Amino acid sequence: MEDVLLSVEPSLRLGVFLGVLIAMGIWESLAPRRPTTYSKLLRWTTNLGLSIVNGLVLRVLVPVLAVGAATWAESQSLGLLNLVDLPFVVACVLAFLALDLLIYTQHVVFHHVPLFWRLHQVHHADPNIDTSTGIRFHPIEILLSMGIKIAAVIALGAPAVAVILFEIVLNATSLFNHGNVRISALIDRWVRRVFVTPDMHRVHHSVIRSETDSNFGFNFSFWDRIFGTYCDAPKKGHLDMEIGLPEHQNDAPTKIIWSLGLPFHALHEKDGS
Repeated sequence: MEDVLLSVEPSLRLGVFLGVLIAMGIWESLAPRRPTTYSKLLRWTTNLGLSIVNGLVLRVLVPVLAVGAATWAESQSLGLLNLVDLPFVVACVLAFLALDLLIYTQHVVFHHVPLFWRLHQVHHADPNIDTSTGIRFHPIEILLSMGIKIAAVIALGAPAVAVILFEIVLNATSLFNHGNVRISALIDRWVRRVFVTPDMHRVHHSVIRSETDSNFGFNFSFWDRIFGTYCDAPKKGHLDMEIGLPEHQNDAPTKIIWSLGLPFHALHEKDGS
């Protein structure tokens, strides 16, 4: 199974990504949660453009990605899970959970360390939020994230299968939980007991600092509950809340050159109350 997954991993990841992106785009058109206030064409062009730049940067500057690191660590018997005798499925589940906790922790750190916030604010600058926001990241943040992930994969000795599944699920859930889609309150309440929903994650994109610094999870909602960073709903409600950075409530973030340059502007402090 591992050999098969490794051989089809690039096409599988791309296929799932495009499938979820198209499905979410259709869902947003049919049942939007909030009205769009800025040009969707400009926003999607910029957000997709950033994603393409990120993919190219990774391929050029990081020849060995997380899956390759997992395969290498396994061949060298490196990492915790390669040193203990566990059933393969158990090792995969533990690796998946550990990687998800890592992403949660990294997300918290990128909010609270000013140098990292310079990069991460590009993601938060989007003045509207929809599925395309889930792929809006600065290339330097993507490089740092991949470096952290590679180090964690080697230290864990994560099975390559677990890493492939984690990468695919993370991409899909990022597209899903940024979606501007309407879901019934009952379904949302039950789903978010375990998984992050769009209504849960949207709070994280509020201009109010206490809300921005909450709901850091991407896949599982229980990390926020465990570590006390969970916020049930925005103070102003999902329809009246303001999205983005308080100092950039304009169309500047819809432009790709401006977005790429944002980390190099004067550091903008998060404000609000």
